[in-house]
Amino acid sequence: MTLKQRAKRIVSLLEEVYPDAECSLDADEPWKLLFSAILAAQCTDARVNVVVVELYRAFPTLSDIAAAPVAELERLVYSTGFYSVKARNIKACAQILITQYGGGLPDTMDGLLALPGVGRKIANLILGDVFGQPAIVADTHCIRLANRFGLCETTDPLKVERALLPLIPPERSNGFCHRCVDHGRAVCTARGPRCGECGLAGVCAKAGVKQA
Repeated sequence: MTLKQRAKRIVSLLEEVYPDAECSLDADEPWKLLFSAILAAQCTDARVNVVVVELYRAFPTLSDIAAAPVAELERLVYSTGFYSVKARNIKACAQILITQYGGGLPDTMDGLLALPGVGRKIANLILGDVFGQPAIVADTHCIRLANRFGLCETTDPLKVERALLPLIPPERSNGFCHRCVDHGRAVCTARGPRCGECGLAGVCAKAGVKQA
């Protein structure tokens, strides 16, 4: 079995185990997904999902965010950490999205990376979830599992992204990353993988797993 064949088999097995996988950030509009992703840096998705409820109760529209006092945004996102930078970034983003994109989002990597607080991980999330483009979201789960599966041998996010792009079918790449999150939380945890419970054990390289 070639590396590409193994990757495709892993994708299929993950789809069987997690058929309904989706982004764990709650958002009913594209700009809200962008802001949640910005807030999720060094913070759990679960915490962000709680914080944005109050944030959007106070400032329900993109225009409201763009005009909001930074101090009030800081107060509302305080518990996500790095609140000062995050508050300024989402306010600046809101202003740019209104003035340059008519309230929409840029649909290119370069356009997204030009937004305050947006790196490749967030940009790929938006490209995949919002625009349906092939995208590898190289977050901690994707990086860890890609190495565990034997699909790459690096923890550098950009190198992981580049290693996976030719291996994962483009139309399935976004779902693959969401399923890595689900699998990384449920079975192949950072504290210790439960290989005996894993439906991927037959194709996983088990890299870094201590053998009994």
